[in-house]
Amino acid sequence: MTLFGIDWSPGALWLAAALALAIAELVAPGFFMIFIAAGAALTGFVMLAVPGLGWIAQALLFAAFSATAVAIGRRWYRHSPSTAASHGLNDRTAKLIGKTVEVCEAIVAGEGRVKVGDGAWAATGPDAPAGALVRITGATGSVLSVELA
Repeated sequence: MTLFGIDWSPGALWLAAALALAIAELVAPGFFMIFIAAGAALTGFVMLAVPGLGWIAQALLFAAFSATAVAIGRRWYRHSPSTAASHGLNDRTAKLIGKTVEVCEAIVAGEGRVKVGDGAWAATGPDAPAGALVRITGATGSVLSVELA
């Protein structure tokens, strides 16, 4: 096939398509186009090794390689531990667990308020006077669970 005045082999076109898909993944990351790019690259390598395959065989190879790459990628993502959940990404209360804070409104009958940074949060835990130090042990919604430090 001639494109831009250059004679392109089908293998080279598949590899160029793989490169374009990989660049698209970099521009708009979503961890999906990279698997399709892998399918196109594998098809390109097969076409370089066996240049006489027709377009139907090429399309079938591309579909099979892409489906396999997507299946492998899904399996890998399913079994790999998520680091975002363990570090409390987008979960402010999870980041607070373990911190020692000051009681700003006495905890009476298990309820009060603690000072976290420049704000006050509702807290539940053992009775403690204002000014006492408590450690955050958990959270339910925006209510912190505390224990005496």
